[in-house]
Amino acid sequence: MTTKNISTKTPITWCPGCFNFMILAGVKNFLEKKKDLKDYAIVTGIGCHAKIFDYINLPGINSLHGRVCPTVLGMKVGNPNLKILGFSGDGDAYAEGMGHTIHAARFNADWTYLVHNNQVFALTVGEPTPVTEKGFVDKTTPMGVKFEPMNPIRLMLSANASFVARVFADAKQVEEVLAEAEKHKGFKFIEILQPCIIFHPHKGYKERTYNLQETGHDKTNWDSAMKKAHEFNYDGIKDETKIPLGIFYAKERPILEEQFEILKKKIRK
Repeated sequence: MTTKNISTKTPITWCPGCFNFMILAGVKNFLEKKKDLKDYAIVTGIGCHAKIFDYINLPGINSLHGRVCPTVLGMKVGNPNLKILGFSGDGDAYAEGMGHTIHAARFNADWTYLVHNNQVFALTVGEPTPVTEKGFVDKTTPMGVKFEPMNPIRLMLSANASFVARVFADAKQVEEVLAEAEKHKGFKFIEILQPCIIFHPHKGYKERTYNLQETGHDKTNWDSAMKKAHEFNYDGIKDETKIPLGIFYAKERPILEEQFEILKKKIRK
């Protein structure tokens, strides 16, 4: 596979103006800078995010709902040299796939997990997910969501993920964080804030963001990363809201592929 034919001819069916277009552009820009793509593959779950599988001309698997992580793990066991990009939505990763997401962080296999977070089940027209803010109203919750949203950045740090980042759905941000993630050996968790223009429209998120790397944040300091993760708890936009973006934490530790001799022997130097 060369970088010249990274795009497919499949018609794109996301809603006009969807932030998924920006994510797709960032991923393609990242891949197009590679000399060849023979070791690259993708895995997706079920949801609006998963259509990206049809738009990027790479081998892979469009897996079941919530099963991106175990699918990737199976592929890595079969061929530890694969450079796999896994894509999920917030419903896919944090609801059906929550257990798998946590253990992927623990196992620390060398792959990249991108979670498109629009804070709703957009493909099934707007039901709340585990990261939907309290008070959100839709047809399934006419009295509003009664529970506090979870914080995936804090969760991944607690699960000992070796690389934790968050960006906005901006092509340049996506491309840049993928480039940084590829330098890191281990499990790379990247959350992409992506307001759904239909069911969870833009509420000023991008205007409240700032770049951690421009503030002198020490990404090797777990305590500092956790402190930054507390700044935004996915509970909507308030006057004091500020949303840190960039790399919260990056510190390598032994990867899964090197823990088993049979896999270690398969790794190309």
